[in-house]
Amino acid sequence: MVRKINFGEPLKEKFPIIDVRSPGEFQKGHIPDAINIPLFSDEERVHVGTVYKQESQEAAVELGYKYVTPKLNHFISSAFDVAPHGKVIVHCWRGGMRSQAFAEHLSSNGFEEVLVVDGGYKAFRNRVLDSFEIPLKIRVLGGYTGSGKTIILEELQKQGEQVIDLEGMACHKGSAFGGIGQGQQPTVEQFENNLYFELSKLNLDRFIWIEDESHNIGNVKIPRSFFNQMRAADLLFLEIPKEVRARHLVEGYANSSNVKLKEGIYRISKRLGGLRTKEILDYLDKKDFYNVALMALDYYDKYYLRGLQKKMSGNIIHCELDNTEHRENALKILKTIKDERNKINSI
Repeated sequence: MVRKINFGEPLKEKFPIIDVRSPGEFQKGHIPDAINIPLFSDEERVHVGTVYKQESQEAAVELGYKYVTPKLNHFISSAFDVAPHGKVIVHCWRGGMRSQAFAEHLSSNGFEEVLVVDGGYKAFRNRVLDSFEIPLKIRVLGGYTGSGKTIILEELQKQGEQVIDLEGMACHKGSAFGGIGQGQQPTVEQFENNLYFELSKLNLDRFIWIEDESHNIGNVKIPRSFFNQMRAADLLFLEIPKEVRARHLVEGYANSSNVKLKEGIYRISKRLGGLRTKEILDYLDKKDFYNVALMALDYYDKYYLRGLQKKMSGNIIHCELDNTEHRENALKILKTIKDERNKINSI
């Protein structure tokens, strides 16, 4: 049986999702957890589209069948690998001919229930972009570089708090050194899809903790509407001594490639100045990672402070900490928030 559904329509059970768009379309952006079984390769899709524009729809459909026919058995076997129980959701770009033809083929060859997304991936993208306009209750965790904010967020999550790890989703730690040891960054579109997917799991009536970020995390951009909400939210700012943060950075980066570390230094060399850059590189050649970190923090602390001064609105709550012990610090942060709330309620 084949039937159409709207994206987000409640279902009695969770169905696997098959995306039949070309590999290039899928790579640019897709529904998280969807599996790509492309009807056409990228080259085939371009050819069919060209014939459609230059000749006719009928000629394009005929060419499409020519490309698809040899793959029909592959489609069935691959689809059963994805959905062994014979129940699946299928979509293409607009929920048109590609997904409908694929769904009918599955239904005719042993699939019990095939659902086609009306409006396809385009409907999903519209929902994603609209979702960032929804008002959220956000708490932003800020602090100078080396404060261990990401690890603290992990501990806050263990304490029952709701957390969105933007840097984890972006595969980047946000600084000139942020790509070291990380995987390939997603496209901006895929980052937005993943953010929507993570938000959909949370209770939006409760606060959501997010690390303070610039608009860009490496090559990824935070959606503007979502970023504006971050900038307007209350920010809990960690005050940790620079020397402690430098030691924390050494623990995280000392085993990294010197080549990668030098690339990071060169990326900020114009702002550091020639003399400071040479000093840092000399320390790096001596493997004096502590002084490398300490000198880099001089730059990053000033850079972060400038960004903090541009904050749109919302309170800045300062939290003084002696070390980077993440569990201890997470508990102190929760106490600080509770004390601040009690102070407001008593006014």
